[in-house]
Amino acid sequence: MSEIGAINIRTERLRLRMPVLDDFAAYARLMASPRSVGMGGPFDLRASWGMFCHDVALWQLFGHGALMIDLAETGECVGQVGINHGPLFPEKELGWFVDEGHEGRGYATEAALALRDWAFATLSVPSLVSYIGPGNAASIAVAQRLGGRLDLTAPRTDPEDLVYRHFAS
Repeated sequence: MSEIGAINIRTERLRLRMPVLDDFAAYARLMASPRSVGMGGPFDLRASWGMFCHDVALWQLFGHGALMIDLAETGECVGQVGINHGPLFPEKELGWFVDEGHEGRGYATEAALALRDWAFATLSVPSLVSYIGPGNAASIAVAQRLGGRLDLTAPRTDPEDLVYRHFAS
């Protein structure tokens, strides 16, 4: 398992870092917005807090979890990428979201690619999956850019979800 607080992944334009309490207000706003529908939302404050704590606790429980996506140049937080697991996820899931106003710039793909590669190098997993609502064209495009392949037989908690499987490159 990774040392808690030590995860810091850099890409050309981004810094992926552990969530801190100051990130919660923006996280809660996103989870209360229509943008969270792909994750089962919108969510109230209590549910958002539980999800935020889940993202942080995964590091202690499984050695992976959520990372905030900061722009390297300015330090502005523009979203989150993470590897989810536990009783709500049949397999380790590579997930992402980008805050409103930051879509279409490749941040989700860049962050997810970096975390995917970290996971394969560190966690020794044979594959990761991404659970995506069938109407979420933007996330489907990210999964495909990452090389994910549609897996029609993968277990899922929501039967409507599309499952994209990622393998080490």
